[in-house]
Amino acid sequence: MYKILIVDDEANIRKLIAKYAAFEGYQAEEAADGVQAVRMCRERTFDLVIMDIMMPGMDGLTACRKIKAFSDVPVIILSARGEEYDKVCGFQTGIDDYVVKPFSPRELMLRIQAVLKRYGQAQPPQDREVYQYEGLTVDFTGRTVLVDGKAAAMSPKEYDLLFYMVRNRGIALTREKLINEVWGYHYYGDARTLDTHIKLLRKSLGPYSAGIVTLRGVGYRFALGQD
Repeated sequence: MYKILIVDDEANIRKLIAKYAAFEGYQAEEAADGVQAVRMCRERTFDLVIMDIMMPGMDGLTACRKIKAFSDVPVIILSARGEEYDKVCGFQTGIDDYVVKPFSPRELMLRIQAVLKRYGQAQPPQDREVYQYEGLTVDFTGRTVLVDGKAAAMSPKEYDLLFYMVRNRGIALTREKLINEVWGYHYYGDARTLDTHIKLLRKSLGPYSAGIVTLRGVGYRFALGQD
């Protein structure tokens, strides 16, 4: 499991990023300023650091320079300053990507994936996360789903929905909860989109479609493997 350090003096931003990171399967830790970030990077190993620039005590670029002096951990900068000069300064410091606030959490997750891929970091085999029930195999790490040995052809959102439900199997998930967690808090589309994706997901799961239980007036529950 990848370990990510989120550094920002605004707690709500740290919590937002940490929430999306956890949904993607990352282990997230938080630091409120540059000084704390440098200390944490000295004490333990991280696979990636997300660093705000404007923080009290020690700014993000200074913290980045100090970290890069003893570690080759990749760094993604978050900043409300999007001028070319600021980006150039960041890249000269040794950062790997620069994201301007306000940012899309989903876009940030994609950028994290891209940076980790560039660094060629592989998940240790023992950390591979797989759920299996009879002939249904849900591989979170490889982002694949096998139904009786055959790969299911699903859309990215079907994968997101299934992964979330399987991780929360046995739990009654309201429609609002599913929409917020899978589509995001800022989704303003038709709520029937969820029902459409559930229908498609059941079709993709074939003989295991009964595992998605409809809770009338509430939402859905993934029940395979539950007593």
